[in-house]
Amino acid sequence: MSATSITRTRAIQAEVFVLRLRGGLAELAGPRGPDPWYIEVGSNDPVEVVGRFARNLMGEPLLVHSTSWRRARGSLLLSFVVIQRDGQAPEMVGLPVCRTELARSRASQVPSEITHQQVLEHGLRHLAWLARDDATVESLLCEGWKRVLADYAPQPFRHMV
Repeated sequence: MSATSITRTRAIQAEVFVLRLRGGLAELAGPRGPDPWYIEVGSNDPVEVVGRFARNLMGEPLLVHSTSWRRARGSLLLSFVVIQRDGQAPEMVGLPVCRTELARSRASQVPSEITHQQVLEHGLRHLAWLARDDATVESLLCEGWKRVLADYAPQPFRHMV
């Protein structure tokens, strides 16, 4: 698929998972409650677009980070986790994050189905890796987030053929 054909579809969308800590647990909460939030990005910087929307709807986020990409919803989806600051946007409906199995691919084939729960699981594992390996992320996250993320670990690619 050429870049031109991607542009003619719904182009690029951000799939946003807004996370907060509540009672020591990770909770999914945002403008769409616990559901992912989809934003048309167009030719703009995706991180800037997601950050701007988050600021406009909820106030300054603690962290905006892209964790993965895939083709879905007729576009290229860039998945983001947005971490809210303590006490930010408490009126937004949220639900505790539940663990799930990762979507598994073959060496040269994507999984036949990828749920948003699996994307979030991948995103939290990615964030857990950054909390241990990236000085900026480590310095931004409070001890509560580090405790929550300690249970998440990246897993290696399992299929080599």
